[in-house]
Amino acid sequence: MTELILFDCDGTLTDSNMVIVRSIQQAFEDNALSAPNTIDVLAALGMSLDGVVEALLHKQSNYSKELVAAIAKAYRQHYCSFEKDIILYPSVLDVLKILKQRGYWMAIVTGKSKDGLERVLSRFDLETYFYAWRTADCCHSKPHPAMALECMEELGVKAANTTLVGDSHFDIQMAKAAGIRAFGVSFGSENRQFLYDEGADKVLYAFEELLGYFP
Repeated sequence: MTELILFDCDGTLTDSNMVIVRSIQQAFEDNALSAPNTIDVLAALGMSLDGVVEALLHKQSNYSKELVAAIAKAYRQHYCSFEKDIILYPSVLDVLKILKQRGYWMAIVTGKSKDGLERVLSRFDLETYFYAWRTADCCHSKPHPAMALECMEELGVKAANTTLVGDSHFDIQMAKAAGIRAFGVSFGSENRQFLYDEGADKVLYAFEELLGYFP
């Protein structure tokens, strides 16, 4: 019976969270606002870009649709200039190759945009490993379960045979809402205990630990 593994991207496959933090902070400053602190930005990651910006603006008691749009535009410009600094976490490519050889199906569910995800897949030659994907500009943002449910429906895999791997509490919440197993990773945006508190079934210290759970 086919088993499906759904992967988050930023903070799970790619070591990109600090690039995102830096881009968000500069985008706020570009709009004459105080840069949000790193902890607050990391806690908001996992949602769509607009969702992250809105959450951070509400912390500053400053919100309008126009301001969200302006910050998001500035963020994209900064992110593109910093994108070259993003790398894959250790062993990601090797583990994906082995999982595919073992017959597991894989998909991506991410708060990134379609264009952003396609750049990542192309740059790191990852296209061949993922049979489906959902991004925040084509689907409900996490923690809504739509990304997971739509991938499962597209590939014809049941909840009992699906596992989500992600680094944020939004990933874990999405998995729980979709009725699937949730694996957290402790090397992304949030710590191990917090992910367990959110309901993670397992929290991994390193990406290669996945191989022990998918023989």
